Amino acid sequence: MKPVKTISPLAEKVSVTLTNFVRWLENYGEVSWDHQSFFAGPFGSRAKSLYYQNKLIGTAAVAPIIFCEAFVPNARRLFHHPIRLPIADAHYAMGFAFLHEATGEVAHLEKAFHFLGELERSRCPDFEEICWGYPFDWVTRNGIIKAGTPLITTTPYGFEAFLQIYKLKPLDEWKKILESITRHVCTDIKGFKTSETASTSSYTPYDKGGVINASAYRAFTLTSATELVYDDSLLEIAGRNLNFVLENQNADGSWPYAVDGVRTFVDHFHTCFVMKALAKIYSLTGEQRILNALARGVDYYLKNLFGVDGMPRPFSKAPRLTVYECELYDCAECINLCLLLRNHFPQLQTTLETVVAGILKDWIKLDGSFRSRKLIFGWDNVPMHRWAQSQMFRSLAFYFRENVARPVREQRAINHQPSTINSHHVRDLRPA
Repeated sequence: MKPVKTISPLAEKVSVTLTNFVRWLENYGEVSWDHQSFFAGPFGSRAKSLYYQNKLIGTAAVAPIIFCEAFVPNARRLFHHPIRLPIADAHYAMGFAFLHEATGEVAHLEKAFHFLGELERSRCPDFEEICWGYPFDWVTRNGIIKAGTPLITTTPYGFEAFLQIYKLKPLDEWKKILESITRHVCTDIKGFKTSETASTSSYTPYDKGGVINASAYRAFTLTSATELVYDDSLLEIAGRNLNFVLENQNADGSWPYAVDGVRTFVDHFHTCFVMKALAKIYSLTGEQRILNALARGVDYYLKNLFGVDGMPRPFSKAPRLTVYECELYDCAECINLCLLLRNHFPQLQTTLETVVAGILKDWIKLDGSFRSRKLIFGWDNVPMHRWAQSQMFRSLAFYFRENVARPVREQRAINHQPSTINSHHVRDLRPA
C-alpha cells in the first residue's frame, strides 16, 4: 500500500497492519473455517439439535464440542470444511473500497469489484430477488434453517457493499442489483404488527420475527434504499421496524436479543448491530428520538460491555457458560460503532483508541492475520473470514480512511453526511 499521510501515530500503525493483512489474505485464500464449523457438519448439527430437544442428553452430546471450542480450536477441521461466506465477501468489498478512498490506489477498487462479483455468485439460488444466507444448515432453537435461506442479518451487508461501491462507480448493473435486494427486503422478508405503530421483521422469509437486530437491519436497509429510489412504502415499512426497535429498548438503555421471553441476553456485537443501524438511520433522517435512544444505549454500552482493560467483553447478561474472555467480532463492531457515533458522543473516542491500540498490541499474528478469540486459557488463532477477519479488516480500513490527512475526501464519514432523503417527503419515519 502506498504511503499516505495520516493525522495520528496510531493510524500509521493501522496502515502497516492493513498492508500485512492484505498480503496474508492473498496468500491464505478466500475460504476458511467458521465459528459455526463445529456445528455445521452432520455430527455437530445432530448434537446441537439434541441439545435443544433434551437439555440433559444434549448437554452430554455437545460437551466434547464445547471442550474443543475452548481448548482445541483447531479441531474445527474435524467437524466441517472451509467455506466461502457472503457476509465476509461483503465486508472485504467495503474494506477495500475504504482503502481505495484513503489511498487512491486502483488495485484496491479492483479488489472491491472482485468481492462484489463473488457476492453475485453466492446469492440464494431459489429466490427471484437477490439475497444471501449461510452456505450450511444452521441449527437453531426454533429448528433448522436450511443452507441458502435468506437472512435479514446477512443480506443488508451485501446491499451496503454494493451501495458503497456504486457511489464510487455508478454502474447500471449494480443499481439493478440494489433495487432487487430492496424488493427482497420489502416482500420476501415479512413484517408482523406488534403495536399500532410498530412491526417486527422476520429473520428469514418463514418465521414470525421478534429478534431486535433483525428489525434494525431491515429498517436501515429500506431507509438507505431511498437514496436510490423514493417510495413511500419503503419508509412506511422501515418506520414500523424502527419503532419496534425503539419501543423495545430496556429502561436501562440496553436491548435484549429478542422479545420472546427466552433470549433476553444482552451481548456486545448484537448491541453494536442495533446501534449501528440506528446511527445510520439518524444520519439520513435526523430524528431526535433516534439520537435520544442512542444516548441511552451508549451509556449502557460503555458501563456494561467492557472489561477493566477497556476491551469489549462478550455479555453483560450471559445466557450460558462463556468459554472466552474477548471476541474479535466484538472488537471489530466496537471500532465501527465508535467511528459512526464519536462526533455525537465524544466519550467514544477514548474507547475507539483503546480498542484499536489493544488490537494492534495483542491480536496481530506473525502472518498478518488476527487472532479470533482470547480464551480463558490461551487464544483461538484459527483465522475465520466471517468471525471476524473480514469485519476487523473493514473496521480498521474505515478507521484508516477517517484518519487520512486529505483536504477533500471523496466520501465523508456517515455521521458527517447531510440527509439524502428529501425533507419534504420525510419529517420522521413514524407511519401516519
